[in-house]
Amino acid sequence: MPDSVDASERMVDDWTRKIQEQAQRYQAMAARVEDISVTETSPDKAVQVTINSKGLLTDLSISESAQGRRMAELSMQIMRTVQAAQSRIPERLQQAMAETIGTQDQAATKVFEDAKRLFPEPPQDEPAPPAPDRELRFGPEDDEPPPAAPPRHQAPPSTPPQSPQAPQPPQPRPRRRPSADDDDDDFGGRSILS
Repeated sequence: MPDSVDASERMVDDWTRKIQEQAQRYQAMAARVEDISVTETSPDKAVQVTINSKGLLTDLSISESAQGRRMAELSMQIMRTVQAAQSRIPERLQQAMAETIGTQDQAATKVFEDAKRLFPEPPQDEPAPPAPDRELRFGPEDDEPPPAAPPRHQAPPSTPPQSPQAPQPPQPRPRRRPSADDDDDDFGGRSILS
């Protein structure tokens, strides 16, 4: 009986030690993951972003060379640079897991797969949006057909056309004459607060 008790105690001690070691490795992994940050720079070096392990933007720098760009073009470049930085997170997570808990761990595999799904490779460069049409138009749209021309078989008017006249200013409204018993306040001279 003493052998079985000693063996059981050793087995429980081994489990306890393994669980404590695994907990320490997971804590080390969590600390490493929390410290992950990725900095990415746009190809023309006009935009630089830094993101944390959750993919959130922690720093954004826009160089002076971006000053003359259209806002739509600059915002698209910022988003592409953020996506490029985010796409590097799974690689960094896998490295942190390999150094702490190993790559064979099921939890590590799940975290890595989720990160790849959340932070995919950025799309290929898309063409810049077209420049906005800066011409203001105050007439009928080009899509609408022109108004129909009057028929040509009508006789010309017998009276000469008159030149357009300037519009007359509006006449002022006549003012009402106050009557002798008209009281301005309609309260009989008393305050409404008393």
